[in-house]
Amino acid sequence: MRKLIASLLPLAAVAVLPGIARAHISIISGPGFANTTQEVVFGVGHGCAGADTYRVRVELPPDVVSARPMRSDFGKVSVETTGGVVTAVTWQKADADVLDTDIAYYKLVIRLKVPNKPFTTYFFKAQQTCRAMDGTTSTVGWTMLPTDPIVDGGADEPAPALVVLPARRPGWNKFTVAQPLPDLAAILGDAQIVWKGTAAYSANPTTAELIGSTAGVTALTSLAANDEIWVKY
Repeated sequence: MRKLIASLLPLAAVAVLPGIARAHISIISGPGFANTTQEVVFGVGHGCAGADTYRVRVELPPDVVSARPMRSDFGKVSVETTGGVVTAVTWQKADADVLDTDIAYYKLVIRLKVPNKPFTTYFFKAQQTCRAMDGTTSTVGWTMLPTDPIVDGGADEPAPALVVLPARRPGWNKFTVAQPLPDLAAILGDAQIVWKGTAAYSANPTTAELIGSTAGVTALTSLAANDEIWVKY
């Protein structure tokens, strides 16, 4: 293990991030960090069939109990609450501000407290309403979860997802995994290397090749609940 770690040190500059599929509405600000307050940015890639985006409504997961939306030149912001807790945020344009065609990209921001549940993924269901110049509107729901059945030939619209990582520092970090992680790239893809005993994982192809060619080291492909790991960032 020591020999492999030494050979990995020059590779820090070429560590890669996991690929992230970009939906029409997706979280573009990167992962969340457990038990921290941060700005989560939703990117609205384009409108609907040539029509400009008119309104966006985002539902907050139940674990998110502290949230404040940022005012935007997109349009007026409003919130829905239950028991004083914000449960959904809506941004809506004035009718006069709707563009003639779908030419703009929008960023919408919510400042929130990320739940203290590292190694989990939270989904923010969103509704995107577009308005054509003749006044007709159409709505697309970005609400599909990974556990939902696939319909319409796999063309369903995925809900924006926020991956929650544990608070960490550059260098080595020791974590205990709270729940099974079958997809290491989704949670640990930005790490230089992950160790569990004599097994190791890295999303970096060069590092992965070194792992595979080092005697006594096996490839780490998944993690179970309560696994203890060492992660280098």
